Amino acid sequence: MSNLPECLWPLGAELGEGPIWHAAEASLYFVDIKGRKVHRCAADGTRQTSWSAPAAVGFVQPLAGGDFVAGLADGLYRFSPGSGHFEALIAVDRHRPGNRLNDAHVDAQGRLWFGTMDNAESQPSGSLYRVVADGTLRAEDTGYVISNGPAQSPDGRRFFHTDTLAKKVYAFDMSPTGALSDKRLLITLENGYPDGTAVDADGHLWICLFGGARIERYTPAGRLVQTVALPCANVTKLAFGGPDLRTAFVTTAWKGLSAVERAAQPLAGGLFTFPVDTPGLPSHAISEGFPS
Repeated sequence: MSNLPECLWPLGAELGEGPIWHAAEASLYFVDIKGRKVHRCAADGTRQTSWSAPAAVGFVQPLAGGDFVAGLADGLYRFSPGSGHFEALIAVDRHRPGNRLNDAHVDAQGRLWFGTMDNAESQPSGSLYRVVADGTLRAEDTGYVISNGPAQSPDGRRFFHTDTLAKKVYAFDMSPTGALSDKRLLITLENGYPDGTAVDADGHLWICLFGGARIERYTPAGRLVQTVALPCANVTKLAFGGPDLRTAFVTTAWKGLSAVERAAQPLAGGLFTFPVDTPGLPSHAISEGFPS
């Protein structure tokens, strides 16, 4: 099967991120963090809709009762696509005003995980958070300049998280209650910075390389087995979607490119797609820690 990516929506996002397949709507949601936008389209690129966010928006993740949780610069908000309204829910990192929310993941148990980062990309002020059942935040790991790529293995027993500037992906043991333990280095990346991660049904990790113009696929043991090249440097995150979860959707960015580089990469910031042989894992709705 050909893995040649095609540009599905050349929208030119400054920092496209966070694709998530919403099976009930047969739609893909994603964000432009710096452009302060939430976007949605069908698997074939039609039914395009966009909403403006009141601040930088790191992610949107669906709630089990409808609507979404959005990660804005200063905390978690309820986002209603019907009205386009954002309602503040949980403040995050009030003591670190230079931080913003970044990448997120909903595990198979319906728990929301997300990271924070230094918006100036210089101080190790970011953390990996989990929203627990009573609606409070629990910091599961700290010390990141740019936290990224939270993801879970198919059996739910391992959790993955990325230190982007250090170019390292870590694995943790994960208990049924969501507790993490035994942090260890799984992969060190080269020629680009590891950004978002997605896991397929075989437990392989698909890691997007910001500044690397590619996606790399690794076995659960951390061995590189596949590379997919893209026609722009800044590849941010992949999601599996479509009716059989055999379509990869990939966000990209023009953030950080010079005028000359942008001219040479006219599709930078576009949404790309390509077929995959191994299906991805289904996305999940948040069912813990938020009122229905």
